[in-house]
Amino acid sequence: MLPSFLSPLAAIPKHPAFAVQNATFQHRNPLGQAHCLWWPPKDDSQHPEVALLFIPGNPGLVEFYTPFLSALHAKDTSSRLAILAHAHLNHTPLPSAHLNAVDHGLTAQVQSAIEAFDALRSEFGNSTKLVLVGHSVGSWISTQVLKERKHAVAAAFLLFPTISHIGSTPNGRKLSRIFTPFPRRIISSLGHIAGLIPVSVLSFLFREWPTSQLHVLRDLICSPSAIEATLSMANEEMNTIKELDLPLLQECKDRLYFYYADRDDWVGEEKDRVLKALHPDQEVLSVVHDTHGIPHAFCINHGDHLAEQCYSWLQRI
Repeated sequence: MLPSFLSPLAAIPKHPAFAVQNATFQHRNPLGQAHCLWWPPKDDSQHPEVALLFIPGNPGLVEFYTPFLSALHAKDTSSRLAILAHAHLNHTPLPSAHLNAVDHGLTAQVQSAIEAFDALRSEFGNSTKLVLVGHSVGSWISTQVLKERKHAVAAAFLLFPTISHIGSTPNGRKLSRIFTPFPRRIISSLGHIAGLIPVSVLSFLFREWPTSQLHVLRDLICSPSAIEATLSMANEEMNTIKELDLPLLQECKDRLYFYYADRDDWVGEEKDRVLKALHPDQEVLSVVHDTHGIPHAFCINHGDHLAEQCYSWLQRI
């Protein structure tokens, strides 16, 4: 059963092996609608003990994360864990496109995440612990939600976090030009012909990707408006995510959990700068350094490992 703030969405699931509910969240104008996935508590006779709000990276299609979040939900033994995965505005092609956001910039994405957080809080009350989980730029958005709702956030799990100077990272320097208006206009226009590309061709280009993930990718590349939304948001990231919000991290250090890759070209040397800045507080920080070679885009093939880590953190809050 969906919570009152979600509306059911009739959609063919990309990952039919997992039991999850497709839905939309209708935000206040001008934010429009957002695609969501909902995992109710296994025991739905009472409010969840923990409600987790997941905020994706960019591209922000939450169906990329279905295996990860399903694995996390399956590990719960309390039967009182609920998970809401909230997509970025306009990143997922939806049937009722006229309800899409007018503004899908970074500020709007932050505001939509705050509204989703507030909806969970209103639905379940103060007895339910609210946990933020963010991946990549979703980690930065999570810190913005934390800044606005400090006393209501029980914990924030930051996975492969891009929370400072993203434009100065190896990938930021390499790719930032294609996020500017003219290149992204050309790239997004290719979505009109991407529908001619069969999944079999995508499987040749992305050989390690499961077929279910290729279907999610195809949704994105066949939608010029979704491509434009992802690239324009990336451009804002390059220009907005700069100085580390050290006062916030220090104030909330006992509720922050970090997971860093051994090598991550979307984080680069920023990992060392973040941990060095927080050095006096490292005894109370929870930082995991990956030793399994898991890439930044962990959701494609490595969701189980991150689900195990997040479940371990959940048991500590």
